[in-house]
Amino acid sequence: MSDTPSAAAPQGAPSTTTKGTPKGTRKRAQLLDAAEELLLTSGHTGLSLRAVATAAGVRLGHLQYYFPARADLVAAVLDRVLTRSLERLGPLLSPQEPASSPDPNQLIGLLLSEQDDPRLVRLFTELWALAAVDETVAAAVRAFYRAYQDQVAAFLHARQPTLPAAACQARAAVFTMLIEGAALFRSGIADHRTEETDAELVATAVALLRNPADRP
Repeated sequence: MSDTPSAAAPQGAPSTTTKGTPKGTRKRAQLLDAAEELLLTSGHTGLSLRAVATAAGVRLGHLQYYFPARADLVAAVLDRVLTRSLERLGPLLSPQEPASSPDPNQLIGLLLSEQDDPRLVRLFTELWALAAVDETVAAAVRAFYRAYQDQVAAFLHARQPTLPAAACQARAAVFTMLIEGAALFRSGIADHRTEETDAELVATAVALLRNPADRP
């Protein structure tokens, strides 16, 4: 969609070009805040553009100016979540010097600490459920996890430059499956965490990331 509204713009859309301005950035963030809160309070079944517009206190056309379809809105929610995570993980995933790459335990510890946030776990649970019934949303979820896996693969390559790219990607995929799947169990949704299961989880995840040349 063009940044400049036209006669074909949704009814109720902003009358001036705002997407690329600070005001537009703030408004976009407010709309995403409303979408996240709706997912948390009403679940994925309550996430419609009209419901988000109502929650944000704007007209439907105003919301559609920024997010023409629900899949666009979900993709933006996922992108923001990934950006927030990478801001925290960036120094660990992409150190300035490969030789200074941290021990995998640091990375795993930070990833698992995010699962201590019940709102974040609930948000992803609802997004996964929505992706199961909406292919366009599923595509956005897959894109999110591809970006996640690419970051982990880059971390692996920095630690093990001789490891083939395909092997890095495979390990990164399995690592992502392990960590993300663990959220359902560690959060209490599917089971409850224990010191023993956490210890096994960390040991398995470390084995996927550790350079065989590293000392235990």
